[in-house]
Amino acid sequence: MKPKPKRVPTRKILDILAQMYPDAHCELEYRNPFELLIATILSAQSTDRQVNKVTAGLFAKFPTPDSFLTLTEAELAEHIRGLGLFRNKSKNILKTCEILVEKYGGEVPQDREKLEALPGVGRKTANVVLSNAFGIPALAVDTHVQRVANRLALADSENVLETERQLMKRVPRAEWSDTHHRIIWHGRRICSARSPKCHQCDLHPYCWYGKQVEPVKK
Repeated sequence: MKPKPKRVPTRKILDILAQMYPDAHCELEYRNPFELLIATILSAQSTDRQVNKVTAGLFAKFPTPDSFLTLTEAELAEHIRGLGLFRNKSKNILKTCEILVEKYGGEVPQDREKLEALPGVGRKTANVVLSNAFGIPALAVDTHVQRVANRLALADSENVLETERQLMKRVPRAEWSDTHHRIIWHGRRICSARSPKCHQCDLHPYCWYGKQVEPVKK
């Protein structure tokens, strides 16, 4: 493929994404910061749809960190067995609940360093919680954001942290959270990893990747 352009019509791309996905939002179902934290931990190597099926019953029975701590690792693992890495997630979630109860009075901290210190919580999960639960601008880079941002040449990196850094420079801070959701929706609905629907995409005329795999018709 041709090298990525140094100058990209970022504003145009962001405006089109906003037009395509005016209602884009987090598709994990939650009622409070704690539920979002747990749902996001569970979402690793699982789809939001799978997670929502599991958490509907899980949060009804165990709505707080204290209630989770009535479970053993094996018992929690049975509740989340339908998700990938369920045993490891069970272990991390219970350790996280212990810390939330012992250090933060059962509340989820609104601080990146404190969030990333929790078992099973990395930068992406912290960004999701900060952005969606607390309204703090953040740009979480998952597989969809990594793929779409690089295809649009909004980023040029195979490293998710570098992709995040580049996006933060290109996208106005006030638009970080909305852009994160819009890119995810675009990745799920049109710009899939395999067989992206370039012919249906309003971004095609401005897309570095799309113009090469499916040239713009003149």
